[in-house]
Amino acid sequence: MNFSEALDQIKQGKLLKRSGWNGKDQFVFLVNGSEFKVNRAPLLGIFEEGTDIVYRPHIDMKYQDGSVGVWLSSMGDLMADDWELIDVA
Repeated sequence: MNFSEALDQIKQGKLLKRSGWNGKDQFVFLVNGSEFKVNRAPLLGIFEEGTDIVYRPHIDMKYQDGSVGVWLSSMGDLMADDWELIDVA
């Protein structure tokens, strides 16, 4: 599928990968937005404790080594037609 189709699936909570990615077991997923009160670092160093924060939705990636981080797409990712749904169950 193309990236537009993949993005629709990500927004529905699905896990997706590209067959063109080198790392096995890598995939992207939606982190839903939320609201919370600041109660620990690193935000405590920026805002006063108890400050209401709006945490915006974004896409994270589960990397090959098991770590997770914010995903930034490349032009190749945006133009690719090799997006696939995955099931980690």
